[in-house]
Amino acid sequence: MKLQINGDFREFNGPLTLSALVEILGLKPDRVAVELNRLIVAREHWPETNLREGDRLEMVQFVGGGSPGTSGLPRWDSGLKLLPCAMATSTGLR
Repeated sequence: MKLQINGDFREFNGPLTLSALVEILGLKPDRVAVELNRLIVAREHWPETNLREGDRLEMVQFVGGGSPGTSGLPRWDSGLKLLPCAMATSTGLR
């Protein structure tokens, strides 16, 4: 079964549930968020969520301490930059 994960195509033996995929990738379920075909899937629904040929997944792994981790997920750089901003004082926000 061919799946697109974070933009990369990967082959897996099917049938496959979302829970099984997370396990195969060696991810910690409590540290991962998953979007399947542009819809976020709640963790409690992973065991019943069957994956199909061509599904598109975006998977984000939460990592503490800035460690790059050792998951099978491709590294992602959003290209976003944090800029300082002045809080509006006319609205009372500071």
